[in-house]
Amino acid sequence: MLKGNAIVGQSGGPTTVINASLAGVIKGAFAANEIETIYGAEHGIEGVLAENLVNLNERFADPKMLNLLIHTPAAYLGSCRYKLPKEFDEKYDKIFEVFKKHNIAYFFYIGGNDSMDTVYKLSQYAKRIDYPINIIGVPKTIDNDLAITDHTPGFGSAAKYIGTSIREITRDAQVYDSSTVTIIEIMGRNAGWLAAASALARTENEPAPHLIYLPEMVFDVDKFMADIEKASKTYRNVIAVVSEGVKTADGKYVCEGAAASVVDSFGHKQLSGTARVLADMVHAKFGWKVRSIEFSLLQRCAAHVASLTDVTEAEQIGTAGVNAAVSGQTGMMMYFKRVSDSPYKVEIDSYDISKIANVERVVPREWINEEGNDILQPALDYMLPLIQGESTAVFENGLPVYLKR
Repeated sequence: MLKGNAIVGQSGGPTTVINASLAGVIKGAFAANEIETIYGAEHGIEGVLAENLVNLNERFADPKMLNLLIHTPAAYLGSCRYKLPKEFDEKYDKIFEVFKKHNIAYFFYIGGNDSMDTVYKLSQYAKRIDYPINIIGVPKTIDNDLAITDHTPGFGSAAKYIGTSIREITRDAQVYDSSTVTIIEIMGRNAGWLAAASALARTENEPAPHLIYLPEMVFDVDKFMADIEKASKTYRNVIAVVSEGVKTADGKYVCEGAAASVVDSFGHKQLSGTARVLADMVHAKFGWKVRSIEFSLLQRCAAHVASLTDVTEAEQIGTAGVNAAVSGQTGMMMYFKRVSDSPYKVEIDSYDISKIANVERVVPREWINEEGNDILQPALDYMLPLIQGESTAVFENGLPVYLKR
């Protein structure tokens, strides 16, 4: 059993519930005899490198602060998109110098695919230098594309926001007695889980969105135009949803252009403008009134419509990560295993990070219709339990109260 201090960091794109996981880690650390003080790394691994650490025992001595943290969107500690080198170099030495200086025996990293790459590399380096530390990854991403886990914290709330917003947009689109097309762009580079969640907006009497396009399928512009024209014969106000990362057969993003030529530290192209590009094409071809709507950051920070299931599970998996670490586990990521659909039930376990880092989980082909412009019932059956329940934040003067660093 290791005894010492701990560091927790957050990395990658924020979510509505990433701070619930942080709260879970803090609660777990407070309850663990093996952990004396837990520090927060400001802006993820960059905060460790710069030795920008905050004492969370002091910051959250009042339990009311932890409750506020649970309901605060975005990353309370700050985030980063920092890629550690493939080859072990002085940066690794610096990180472990900080660990040694602060008697760090436990490191928890809350993040998605790229963050799990950091967990894997640090775990490997610790083994190489025989440094006594247990390193655990706590999953987070609205993209829902982490391997092994049934789903990721953050996805359920984003899916709930998407379904809710599309219902509202559908009502607005039907106000005027004229034909319109609304194209909605949803986040998702290579995995279309979020765009698939748009189907949650449908009701028995309202089939919108009428078309859904995921990056798992090759995007054919001509077929898209034909689909829009066909849908317009049945629906006066056509609603189409596209993932930001849809690509044509030549491998180019539909939004390819100036925005897509910008890349982050992991080499990912910055995507935006897919809906706008397609809206211009539809208007040029048919002359109809066309709107393009990009949900952008709203889908990952809309705490006012968070899923209670998502918030609860996010906190639970953070605490489970601490329990796994103090029991002696390292180089692992916590994950959800669905054991029952009806009633919905999951168990939390850990899995070897080397089998998860840099592996993307996409929407199964059998959950997408043959034409590639819609999703099927199994996808809805999978997603519905994840959006259940309403999480109520603390309100003051009619507005929610959120923590600020």
